[in-house]
Amino acid sequence: MSVSSRVAESVWGSIESTGSVTDEQLSILHFLFGKNFERATRIVDQRGVKKISGEPSGRSIFQVVGESRRKEEYFCFPESYCACYSFFYDVVNRAEQLCCKHQLAARLAASLRSCREVKISDEQLAFLLSEL
Repeated sequence: MSVSSRVAESVWGSIESTGSVTDEQLSILHFLFGKNFERATRIVDQRGVKKISGEPSGRSIFQVVGESRRKEEYFCFPESYCACYSFFYDVVNRAEQLCCKHQLAARLAASLRSCREVKISDEQLAFLLSEL
C-alpha cells in the first residue's frame, strides 16, 4: 500500500468514527485526490449516493450518479471497483489516480452517513451483482 493510500485510510477512519469531517481532513483529501475529490463532494451534496443493502446478509453495493446527472448511474465498491469509464482508464490502465470520483463520493457519503439507503433481498442483490 502506498503512503498516499495509508494517509487516506487514516483520514477515512477518523471521518467514519466521528460521522463528521473537519476542514483539515477535507484539505488532506483534496491534496490526495484533487479534482476527483471536488467532484465527489458535489455528488454527495446533491445526495447522489445510494447504498443498496441485501437482507438479511447486510452485504452492500453503492449506486452513484454521474456528475452531469443525465441518468448516468454507476455501481461501485468504494475501496476496489467502479463501473465507470474513468475507473478503468485513469485508475486501472494509466494508474494516474488512486480512485475515481464515484468511489470517493460513495466513501464520503458512507463515512458521513448521508447515503440514501435501499434494502433489497439477498437474491435481488445477487442478481444485481451478476449483471455487472
